[in-house]
Amino acid sequence: MNYSIENKHLKITVQETGAELCQIQSTVTGKDFMWNADPAVWASYAPVLFPVIGAIKNGFVKYKGREYAVPRHGMVRNNANVELTGQTTDSLTFTLKYSEETLAIYPFEFEFQITYRLDGNKVVVDHKVLNHGDSEMLFSLGGHPAFKCPLHDDEIYEDYYLEFEAIENDSTWLLAKNGLVENTTRPVLVHTNILHLNSHLFDNDALIFKHLISKQVSLRSTKSSQVITLHYQDFPYLGIWAKPNGHFICIEPWLGIADSADSDQNFETKEGILKLEAGGTFNAVFSIEIHE
Repeated sequence: MNYSIENKHLKITVQETGAELCQIQSTVTGKDFMWNADPAVWASYAPVLFPVIGAIKNGFVKYKGREYAVPRHGMVRNNANVELTGQTTDSLTFTLKYSEETLAIYPFEFEFQITYRLDGNKVVVDHKVLNHGDSEMLFSLGGHPAFKCPLHDDEIYEDYYLEFEAIENDSTWLLAKNGLVENTTRPVLVHTNILHLNSHLFDNDALIFKHLISKQVSLRSTKSSQVITLHYQDFPYLGIWAKPNGHFICIEPWLGIADSADSDQNFETKEGILKLEAGGTFNAVFSIEIHE
């Protein structure tokens, strides 16, 4: 089941399965801004990442003497147990709660809510995590939205670039073929706020930034006026990714990161892991702003 809301600027549609944003469309021009999830290339639109980001070393984490096979990117993505639990004229809220099935692979009594809200020309994505257990809960969360690139038939991928709000000096952390983060880096942003896109930028998988100054980044074209800006104030990590020769770009705000190649697999010491007290609530928001 898909659910849609719209205002005078935008229409969005969200799949109940996985609470996945699958459409951002201008209500003025009809232009679509999201990737179409072509299964021949990459069959997703904007996976929701919880309670882990990316790959887990050897496919499991260790917690209090047990092993838990948390799936890559977590358990919300493609999950048919996600339910629409709230709808207004300008918002949609989806919820996934713990069950016997989730406790077998993730040992916490969680409730995960994600709300998509229209605010003028912005799509606000609000994450809420509740700990219903009687002990501290460990988790990560993040977004993985894929934007159409190029947006127009007369453009090519190389016409596009990412513009960060600040001059950056940051390197990407290299990924092994199994998706784990290695202890080596490669310079990407060297005293610049511009990252030009090209078909080989992701030949070695995603770009992973840990030390950006910027808290917003815009997808721009040298040939057209549309701008997509992602604001990620609450998120310390940023991933940039596409399939080689895929006509999209993923801009991924993360609270957490894939396991490192030398991880001891201990969930409590995992890089970027968040801790939520018993009975506690956690919120994090990013937004997608569209300028035509």
